[in-house]
Formats: sequence, C-alpha cells, structure tokens
Amino acid sequence: MEINSSDRIKKLTGYAFDEVDKLVKGLKEKGVQPIDFGVGDPQMPTPSLIRDALKRATDDRKSAGYPSYIGDENYRNAIADWTKRRFGVDLDPAREITSNIGSKEAIFNFAEAFVNPGDYVLVPNPGYPPYERGTLFAEGRPYFMNLTEENCFFPDLTAIPDDIVKKSKIIWVNYPNNPTTAMPTKDFYKELIDFGHDNNIIIASDNPYSENYYDEKPISILEMEREGIVEVQSLSKRSNMTCYRVGWLAGDENVINVFKKLKTNIDSGTPTFVQDAAVAALEDESHVEELREDYRIKRDMLISAMDRKGLPDCTPAGTIYIWQKVAEGMDSVEFAKKLLDEKVGIVTTPGNWISSDVDGVNPGQGYVRFALVPPLDEVEEAVRRFENLEI
Repeated sequence: MEINSSDRIKKLTGYAFDEVDKLVKGLKEKGVQPIDFGVGDPQMPTPSLIRDALKRATDDRKSAGYPSYIGDENYRNAIADWTKRRFGVDLDPAREITSNIGSKEAIFNFAEAFVNPGDYVLVPNPGYPPYERGTLFAEGRPYFMNLTEENCFFPDLTAIPDDIVKKSKIIWVNYPNNPTTAMPTKDFYKELIDFGHDNNIIIASDNPYSENYYDEKPISILEMEREGIVEVQSLSKRSNMTCYRVGWLAGDENVINVFKKLKTNIDSGTPTFVQDAAVAALEDESHVEELREDYRIKRDMLISAMDRKGLPDCTPAGTIYIWQKVAEGMDSVEFAKKLLDEKVGIVTTPGNWISSDVDGVNPGQGYVRFALVPPLDEVEEAVRRFENLEI
C-alpha cells in the first residue's frame, strides 16, 4: 500500500528544534555531554506544591468523566482572580475565559475559527512557528512582519501594504517577546489597538512570558482594551508546567465564543485534575519568584561570560531567553557551530532557523538564542567552557 502525505504536510519545512536535537545527538555520539540552551523547555522540576495538588486531584476526580470543553468553573474563577491581582483586569469567567491544552494548541487552531482561504494573518518574524503553521493549515496566507533592532523589535505596522491589511483577519503579537526578549510598551499597544480597530483585525496577544521578567513587570494588552482582542496564556514557563499542557484564552467575549465553538469540534478539554493543579499554581506566587531569581542568576552569569569574549551586551529585561548578537563577521549558524565545538559543547538556536526570509532579508541573521533552561550547575559549567570558545 502506498502512503502519501497531504499537500499541506509536503509543503512544511522541518521544525527547527528537530535540527537542534540532531546536533545534540551528534555531540553525544562523540562522547561530549552537551549543555543544551537550544529549546525553551525548563529542566528544573515542577514545584512540589503543584505536583502535590495533582496527586490529590487524581483521587478527588476519580469519577470525574470528560472535562469541560471551556474549563472547569473553579479553574476559570482562579484565572479571573489571578488576572485581577496581576493586571487589575476584571474578567467574566463565564464569558471571557476559556481553557486550552497549552498555548500551542490554541495558537495553531486559532486561525481555523476566523480565517477563510486566501485571508491573511500578520505574523511576527522571528516568531513562534505555530503562528505561521496554523495559518497555513487554515488555508490562510501568513504575512511576515520583521522584528529588527532598528524598530526596537516591534513590527512596523505602517509598512504593511494596504492590500494586505484589507485582507487580514488576525495579527499576532508576543511581548515579552520570544526570541528577541523585547518588552511591551503602552505606546506600542495603543498603536496596535488603533490599527486593529481601524482595519477590523483581531489582535491575538501571545503572553506566556508575562511572569518571566527581571525588574519591571510587563503589562497586558487587556489592561488597555478588550474589544477585538484576545490574550493567550500558559503556565508552562510561569510555573515549569510544560508537560501539563494547560493554559487559557481571555478577552473579547465575541472572539472567545467563536473559539469555544471551534474547540468543541477538536478536543475534549484539559483533564480536570490538571486544571486543579493549575489552580494551585495560580494561587501561589512564591514559586514564581524563586524561578524568576533562578533565571536572573543564570542570565547574569552567561551575559558576563559573553562580555569577557567581547560579544555585544544583549541583557534581556524579560523572558527566559538571551537574543545574543554573534561575533562580528560571523553569521548565526557559523557562530552556533563554534559553540558546538567539542571543547565547548554548548547548544543554541541560530536566529535564522526561527525566522523567515522576506525579500532576501532574514531578521534572525546575526543572532543566536540561548534558552536559560539548564540547571544552575550546568550553566556554571557552560561559563567555564566559554573560555575555550575561539572567535
């Protein structure tokens, strides 16, 4: 029997992090234990208070049946309470919040709810691959908005051609930003809100790094406006819950209602005992503060090591990443390969792997991304290995 993939699958390029995995495997085969800053998956344990809540919940929910498509009432109430405490935003748990199976599921499927074949979705570049991939699977067309240092890593909304704007249904933004680490500003959000309202474009704010900051707390776009806006949240990075696959969408009830209708046809909801663990996570801030301090220590150690090698200062104000400019005269892949030398054994993600070429320009070229996810002792070892880097 001959098995043929769909045209959609055939058109897809490899997922960038699959390539990272291959490089890691190659180092291990040479007897080198790599220190992996490539994929943004925290390697520290999920805090015990969350794991304990999950254990209790499996007994409490032993006869719970299928979960709610939109999220258990207790979970949605906890989200509303946390949003009020953190951002000062009042959300109606019944109308303005719905759960997701982690933000990737929600982001990938979001376009299916609003995009018709040939419609455009405005996508940051570099950016999280599901913004583009979800658009393509919905038979929409991604339009890439380059994020460059010259524009403080914000998209230039005035540069989007009028004919593209007229055909656009959604614009994705992500601040604090992965991978550039740029932080949100009220001025940019005001410009974005006006742009969305003037052109009848839904604003989808992907905000999984809102709690990963070092000094000033990032704002939420929902603090400024709700009409035509939805924010995607996740507990993966806030609480080291990547494995749990739990998060939510919040915002304009008209947008939320359409997404709810879509979800009932795709999945059966997040397991309720996982939602119970998420409630415990949302009710506690001490573990978030501890994780934040851990990231700060690792950030400062790596920044100092790169400074000693004469690399530009790219200290991030937020996220769990460093968007590091490479050594002068090198491109991203060349620099990443230098770090993969057997004497160094450090894995990063070349910036051009997670960016798209637009008119011959790749905004990720000249950068590598460090994900600050290894344990502290491995970061200390990485700092020692940096001394062997030849540039």
